Amino acid sequence: MKQRKIFGTDGVRGKANVPPITAEVALRLGLSAGHYFRSALGTKRVVIGKDTRRSGYMLENAMTAGFTSVGMNVFLLGPLPTPAIGMLTKSMRADLGVVISASHNPFSDNGIKFFGPDGFKLSDKDETKIEELFNGDLSLISPEAIGRASRITDGLGRYIEAVKTTLAPSFSLEGFKIVIDCANGASYKAAPEVLWELGAEVIEVGNNPNGYNINLNCGSMYPEKASKVVLDKKADLGICLDGDADRVVLIDEKGKQVNGDQLMSLIAHYWMQIGRLRGNGLVATVMSNLGLERYLNSIGLQLHRTLVGDRYVVEAMRSSNYNLGGEQSGHIVMTDFMTTGDGLVAALQFLEILVSRQKPASDLLNQFEPFPQVIKNVICTEDRDFLGQSSTKKVIAASKKRLGKDGRLIVRKSGTEPLIRVMVEHRDAELTEQVAQLICDEIQRCCF
Repeated sequence: MKQRKIFGTDGVRGKANVPPITAEVALRLGLSAGHYFRSALGTKRVVIGKDTRRSGYMLENAMTAGFTSVGMNVFLLGPLPTPAIGMLTKSMRADLGVVISASHNPFSDNGIKFFGPDGFKLSDKDETKIEELFNGDLSLISPEAIGRASRITDGLGRYIEAVKTTLAPSFSLEGFKIVIDCANGASYKAAPEVLWELGAEVIEVGNNPNGYNINLNCGSMYPEKASKVVLDKKADLGICLDGDADRVVLIDEKGKQVNGDQLMSLIAHYWMQIGRLRGNGLVATVMSNLGLERYLNSIGLQLHRTLVGDRYVVEAMRSSNYNLGGEQSGHIVMTDFMTTGDGLVAALQFLEILVSRQKPASDLLNQFEPFPQVIKNVICTEDRDFLGQSSTKKVIAASKKRLGKDGRLIVRKSGTEPLIRVMVEHRDAELTEQVAQLICDEIQRCCF
């Protein structure tokens, strides 16, 4: 497969008004994706949703122009969570879905990711084909065949109802006090509404988007504010979503932040007990803690690991008939309900367990003892193969030998940010920190 230059691990990502996140590139991506899906399927309908970034207007308009110029009819959904776009792509019989979002990144970034007609993210193969068209000559259609654009106003309501149907009709959150942090992002209407309709007392945080404050000191990347509110208000639970609401960090009643590994382990065990779990385990990425793997093994379940990116998690789930997967970062995928990670649905599945077990969140969100884990990022803005340097390879090889069977080491280039990520875990916390710092120092030396 050819090396891709535009698409990363989760679509196209970068700083707004800097290639590839420019109006020009967005227009051409609309042209290219429109050509690919229209010719492949013979139909012409696309839905576009976005988060609350100011630059979303620019990219939305540019992509609309690109799609309509090749005969695609565009349906504009406005700010909605990423999983809502996946759901609506399929339910509206669209040929393609587009999300304009940079997820957990700051407002100055933005991104473009695509869903196929089945509501699932595009494969590497499809993205490569679109990129080939992007780099080639693209023909336009005759004036009478130009597509039209329409704004859809009931997308929010459709998503809210779909989310509630993941629970039994009798399910109620009456008597529960819940803090919801929407990261000033795409879920700012949907998430509080769902919780309120289910009967909870809802305390809103990060719920006043202005185009610039998405993920700013709030949401799943910065859950400290919500944690304090949980304690101050004596809430039963805090739910922190990111900018496009496809990931979640939970906060128990004691203010402790809980990541995706603990949540996945709990849901897997519960689903196994009620006969819902398929695949005899779950799918997670190489970044998930070794403690999760050992815990699952102890209760007779398996952990299937993939490359980083919820798209790869979903691909493995579909090919091996799993219905639960996700990432340590809080992308929790439940294909019985949604086609991609959905932070709100994941939180509701936890609340179902909370109501069923009648225990405080702190008792449930502590399924296993995680191995000491250190994750460090090294900024590398230059497009060079720093990890291919012989000196770096030697340091990594020696470090893996040093960690042995009781540890793991992952060094990878981020697909969404100009970073090289280093993850080290081992039973010995001091050794874990030493190894991580040693590798970061070597990479930094190569970068500069």
